[in-house]
Amino acid sequence: MKKTFLLIALICISVSSIFAQEKKMLTPNDAAYQNRSVYPVGKNVKWLTNTDKYIFTEGNDLMVQDVNAKNASVMLTLDQVNSYLNQAGMDSIKRLPNLTWIAADQAYYYSFDKNTNNINLNLLDVKAKNVKKVTAIPSNAENYTVTTPSLKVAYTIDNNLYYADGDNQVQVTDNAENVVAGQSVHRNEFAIEGGIFWSPDGSRLAYYSMDESMVTDYPLVDITERVATAKPIKYPMAGMTSHQVTLKIYNTTNGEETVVKTEGPADQYLTAITWNPNNEMIYIGVLNRGQNHLQFNEYSALNGEYLQTIFEDKDEQYVEPVGPAHFLPNSTKEFLWLAQRDGFYHIWKHNTVTKEAKQITKGDFVITSFEGFDKTGNHVYYTSTEVSPLERHYYKHNIKSGKKVKVTKQHGTHDVAPSASGKYFLDSYSSTDVARNIDIMDVNGKMVTRLHEAEDPLKEYNIGTVELGTLEAEDGQTLYTRLIKPYNFDENKKYPVIIYVYGGPHAQLITDSWTAGAGVYLHYLSQEGFIVFTLDNRGSADRGEAFEQIIHRQCGQAEMRDQKVGIDYLKSLPYVDADRIGTDGWSYGGFMSTNMKINYPEDVKVSTAGGPVMDWKYYEVMYGERYMDTPEENPEGYELTSLENKTEKLEGKLMIIHCTTDPVVLWQHSLVFVENCIHNGKQLDYFVYPGHDHNVYGPDRAHLVTKITEYFKANL
Repeated sequence: MKKTFLLIALICISVSSIFAQEKKMLTPNDAAYQNRSVYPVGKNVKWLTNTDKYIFTEGNDLMVQDVNAKNASVMLTLDQVNSYLNQAGMDSIKRLPNLTWIAADQAYYYSFDKNTNNINLNLLDVKAKNVKKVTAIPSNAENYTVTTPSLKVAYTIDNNLYYADGDNQVQVTDNAENVVAGQSVHRNEFAIEGGIFWSPDGSRLAYYSMDESMVTDYPLVDITERVATAKPIKYPMAGMTSHQVTLKIYNTTNGEETVVKTEGPADQYLTAITWNPNNEMIYIGVLNRGQNHLQFNEYSALNGEYLQTIFEDKDEQYVEPVGPAHFLPNSTKEFLWLAQRDGFYHIWKHNTVTKEAKQITKGDFVITSFEGFDKTGNHVYYTSTEVSPLERHYYKHNIKSGKKVKVTKQHGTHDVAPSASGKYFLDSYSSTDVARNIDIMDVNGKMVTRLHEAEDPLKEYNIGTVELGTLEAEDGQTLYTRLIKPYNFDENKKYPVIIYVYGGPHAQLITDSWTAGAGVYLHYLSQEGFIVFTLDNRGSADRGEAFEQIIHRQCGQAEMRDQKVGIDYLKSLPYVDADRIGTDGWSYGGFMSTNMKINYPEDVKVSTAGGPVMDWKYYEVMYGERYMDTPEENPEGYELTSLENKTEKLEGKLMIIHCTTDPVVLWQHSLVFVENCIHNGKQLDYFVYPGHDHNVYGPDRAHLVTKITEYFKANL
């Protein structure tokens, strides 16, 4: 078995035990995100709109600095803002608001009005030295979305859509109880992040309308009342009746509404909503329920009529759009689209008139995000895995010539923003040896200046070493691994191991970032005397189609075999106690942890599993059917992957943890598993967190960390 090491000295403790005890010990509160001091200090730096100047705060002052200037100047103070507010008869504030800049001297922000019980949208004008209330929306408004430059605000209350234009408040919908307007649909799959889409000129308001009346009510229970009450949710399970979604367009000028005529089955998926810059056409990615055929269609925004199909994507397994489309600056016919047509997500240019499609980026790597254009429209910005699957680097790519510049130079995971001219870039990044740096780079990737350098907040703690490595899957693909040793590691001893696993789609646990992606929780486990091991198996994110789609119709199978490669490797290490290996994971990771406990009882002594999927037939339509198809289409796959029907194989110690109001992996999953354990005479441990959803956050999370740690201490 091949194994390649890259030793990362995040904080290498190779000192005497006496000195080591002078360092701090992590606590469950630290591991539960309750102590900000154990996380790197950041700095909020942004480009000032339409300039090559950047802004940041120092105390109660907003500072501005030109890239080529030696010193920053004060742009705005809290006292100045309060004087503007007092002049306008508005309440003073205690800190500078979160400003969204629409011009170099104008920004809007929200504030809560105690007198009217409203949420105000305010416009701050630095040049005019004033603050004006633009509009007010009710305090119970949600999903509020602003369109510029008019500053109209669309928002939802309960299941209806409204918009505010100055003092004018308009109710757009008057829906029945189970019809929802203006909110995310399809359970936020398909890159859907909202349900409100303003036209570029702000005259039309497109929005999702979701009819859930045909979907079964699923009972969740609220125990905060003396007599517990039912709080049902709409939860369409795989193979069952799903909700029906349409896209509607409301004309704010005349109050007329248009239904976009997306013909086809009522339970198809509508995603990648994109306005044409001319305000007259709108585009929808229409995906069939089987998720193997996507049509990107053009419709009239004036009457809702279907106009044409720009392109179609088909795949034997599934098509997963990550839209929307991105029209080139100053063009109404050319746009860029991210698609996995050659086995990796790449950028394609499409023409709405000629239907021509041209691939812009190529290679055995993944474009992880589209980052926009330069002001000429000749170059596109994107982030990719071209250097390494563990790293994220930023590129400037000429659309016509194909010439590209790698803007980011230091190894790691980068988050970059270009200035208005495209000559400079703000680069915020971390790596295995950098907690958080913020640099200004020029167009060729040369560092102009460093704006922020955070100290590693864990340097004063007893933190062990991290080793990154690779193993080989059965099909020859590379599997990345991370191994954390206890701070007082002794190579002559044998240690128990906790394998921390997720293993599912849309996640990558091992990255070239601060703590190599491990976070504080895994270092806390290591501090308590465990080696902590993680392997990103096939099926996890950003490795290409062949790597990810291996799980189709058989979730958990290839993933387990890859995790077994990791187990065998661990057992080969002289400092690992091969009889004391455990697994821990949540959600898909809970599914994997339980899987490994049931299928590898000779290897896995102890497991903890939080919010675990136990049978995919209880999971929702969109995610579940993408990877498993329906129970009717894939009965063998559902039988193979079900854990509730394999409880007779359970041996040793297993603790299941579930949140009682989990709306993602329903409580039913683990309850049915427990019921089958009882029927088969199998003992297990079980713990619930009342009132929490899909995971445990807030102060209660420290309890969860302690619960898991103590379970491994007692049994592993």
